[in-house]
Amino acid sequence: MDPTNKPKGPSPHYSLYQREVFQNGGSKGELPSFSVHAEELAESTKKKLNDRSYFYANSNAGLGWTDRANREAFYRWRIIPRMLVDTNTRDLTTELFGHRIPAPILFAPIGINKLYSPTGELIPAKIAGELGLPYCLSTAASQPIEAVAQANDLGASVKNESNSVHEYSGPNGGNAQGPRFFQLYMGHDDEITISLLERAWKSGFDVCMLTVDTWQLGWRPTDINIANYVFYYPGAVGNEIGASDPVFMRKHGDELKKDSGKWIDSSVWHGKAHTWEKIPWLIKEWKRISGGRPFVIKGIQSVEDALKAHQIGCEGIVVTNHAGRQVDGAVGSLEVLPDIVDAVGDKMKIIFDSGIRTGSDVFKAIALGAHAVQVGRLYVWGMSHEGEAGCRHVMKSLLADLDITMTVAGYRSITKDVNRRALKYNASGNPPHGADHAKL
Repeated sequence: MDPTNKPKGPSPHYSLYQREVFQNGGSKGELPSFSVHAEELAESTKKKLNDRSYFYANSNAGLGWTDRANREAFYRWRIIPRMLVDTNTRDLTTELFGHRIPAPILFAPIGINKLYSPTGELIPAKIAGELGLPYCLSTAASQPIEAVAQANDLGASVKNESNSVHEYSGPNGGNAQGPRFFQLYMGHDDEITISLLERAWKSGFDVCMLTVDTWQLGWRPTDINIANYVFYYPGAVGNEIGASDPVFMRKHGDELKKDSGKWIDSSVWHGKAHTWEKIPWLIKEWKRISGGRPFVIKGIQSVEDALKAHQIGCEGIVVTNHAGRQVDGAVGSLEVLPDIVDAVGDKMKIIFDSGIRTGSDVFKAIALGAHAVQVGRLYVWGMSHEGEAGCRHVMKSLLADLDITMTVAGYRSITKDVNRRALKYNASGNPPHGADHAKL
């Protein structure tokens, strides 16, 4: 890994992070304090968190079959390496909703990050800013919208090879220094919904991403076993966006003092489903507030719903089953991606979510037609170990893994060269058991 005289390409040489880790070990005796092997990383998180925090991050619906289906779907698709290709520079850059970003990877919206580190969402927001990757903020966050925006700008303020790739010339309500999107859980009080969207826009979140698969939390036995719903416990976290919202507090502030579950029960996971008929109103309001910026639906798993999302005016969808946390025994998210891409991939942006663990996973999802992917549990596991440093290490490792995969597999451009011809489907065989790898 000769770092000298490397030609400059569209993307940073993320692969050099591998050399940095090796050099720190060899010359300084500094080894990573935790494994970035995804299965070992998930396992070691148990030692870093209490039961409530660990199981909130790792619980799945029912017997966990959908979570398993997500991973098995990746195993079925195999990369076809190409040889003697000039991959001395790679192009991982892509365009997403007017943003030029250095790699097709987003920080997925995950709620209640204070369960994993004391400053919660401020950590991944800052790291996303450092890397120039889009950060998606959850309505169930444990920091106010405005504080997360500041953390994201702080990370973006120190320019480097990665975040300097980011370009955007469209409207933004908060002069954001990096790309950031707002994930909305929509309650049934329109005044509160509009207040949330206005705050998000003024704080520089310029894409609205509505989650439609989680009006109510799925049945997750490992959470049931320990009555794992943090909002009902003393000193509850996860109310910060509601508690900082002027409309919610005007209407329900007194109730929140008496019932720490008021915000989450009425405005987030309220158990009262919306229907397609409500979505045009929401799109219209977001367009009014944002000056026409994109609206995305998160939770699509069927061609029919993808077509419906396009018909009603969405600019994008997130193909996700909520990481297997909502419906047990459902299809793996990657299983349905090709058909959805064939139906709407040339009409709207498709973001893939659910089961991404490695650079090759990112490669496969892009090859099957996604424009970008979201990662969630990976960065949560990282910040659970070492806060900001752990989150940074995991995400830089993922970028290095993707960059090296492109290099050694013989694919230069993630948008031009990585397509279905880069993969072969294998319907047989079972993924290796989690213990079937070399480890310390």
